[in-house]
Formats: sequence, C-alpha cells, structure tokens
Amino acid sequence: MSLKQVAVPILALVLFGLFWEWLVWVNGWPNYKMASPSDLWPAFWKFRWLFLEYAWDTLWRTVVGLLLAVIVGVLIGMVMGFSRTMRDALYPLLVGFNAIPKATVVPIIALMFVGQHDFNTILIAFLISFFPIAVSVSIGLSTLEPEYRDILASLGASKVAIFWKIALPKTLPEFFGALKVAVTLAFIGTNLMEIVEPHGRGLGHLFDSGKISADYPLMFAVLIALAIMGILLYYVVVALEKIFAGWAERSPN
Repeated sequence: MSLKQVAVPILALVLFGLFWEWLVWVNGWPNYKMASPSDLWPAFWKFRWLFLEYAWDTLWRTVVGLLLAVIVGVLIGMVMGFSRTMRDALYPLLVGFNAIPKATVVPIIALMFVGQHDFNTILIAFLISFFPIAVSVSIGLSTLEPEYRDILASLGASKVAIFWKIALPKTLPEFFGALKVAVTLAFIGTNLMEIVEPHGRGLGHLFDSGKISADYPLMFAVLIALAIMGILLYYVVVALEKIFAGWAERSPN
C-alpha cells in the first residue's frame, strides 16, 4: 500500500471532521442538540472502559455473523449459479426476504429466542449480510463461459472440481465486492439487535443508554466508534482481496 493510498483517506476524514466542527460552530448548536468532534473525546475518555468492553462484544458478534453469511451465501450462490432451475426458484425468495425491513425482523427474532442474546445478535447480523454474497457468487458462476465448463466436464471433472479450478477464481472479484457491502450490513444488524433487545452488552446498548440520558456526545461517540470499526474491517477485506484477487485490480490510466 502506497503513502498516497494511506494519506488520502486520512486527509478526507480530517477535512470531514473540520467541516463538521465548523457546521456546529457556525449554527451555534449546543451539544445537547448536535455534538461536535471536539465534544467526542471527553465522552470517549469518560466511558473508555465501557467502549473497550462493548466494542469487543459488538465486533466478535459481527465477525461471527459475517463468517456465517460468507459460508451460507457461497453455498446458496453455488446452488443458484450451477442450476438455472434453483436460481429461478430461490431468487424471488431471497429478493422478497431482503426487501423486508430488518428492523421489523429484529423484534420477531428477539421474541422467538428470548434470553439468547448472543445467538439473536449473530443471527440478525447473518440474515442482513448474506444476500449480496449469495447473489454475487450466483452471478459469477452463472456467467461462467460454457466452453470452459464443457471442456472440464468432458475430461471427467466434477462440478466441485470445476468450481474450485475455474469458477471460484473467476468469481472472487464479485465475491469481495459483495463482502465489502456485507461488512457494513453486518454491523447494522448487530446494532439493531443490541438497541431493540437491550441486554446490557454491545455498542448498541451504550448508544441506547446515551439516548435515554440525552447524552448527545456519548451517542455520537458511539456512532464514530462504529464507523471506525466498520472502516477497519473493510480494510481487512481489502487486504484479503489484494492477496486472493489482486490480479483483477486494474490500474487507473
């Protein structure tokens, strides 16, 4: 990674913070109406141990849900990609399920599995993030050149071998593109459950506590912490993409 690739995102974040600070200052908003970046550090420091503890709770649940989404999404994508019939059967179901607002699904899951806080949170993170992965793998496999498939099949290769040798490498760029989207969706799912089903754990619970006490700096500090975690996990995916699908990256002219 070059110095420019590191400096440009950092500069963009700094400029955004300065604009945010200026916007609050020029409008004269008090911190109980709109917190500014300068209000956030005191909130971070005051609740630093809670931030560390709850951030870990949110992170590991999100990662577990995301890993499940990858496994199930790839499997469903394989089934849909290799079978036109299954694609026609499953695609409407997946689209219909994804169209349902997940904020309405969260209370149902919370009632179905009362007291299973970790399971509920991981489940909603999984449900909200597997769709783009399944669709991207399905599209990648369904657009595989038929001559490659026919040649390998004539040589006695199974569908599993065709998948590992030809289809999987071809699908990797689409897969990692979908995974970048799934990372943010998984965080959304985790925090929806932590807020809707309060159980004293996770950054969603800390945000809800700030809302109840009208502590705007704390609420915005939680949002910034979530954004930072999402950015870090996003760049983990970017690093994995460079390792496994770096060949697909095109240098700008």
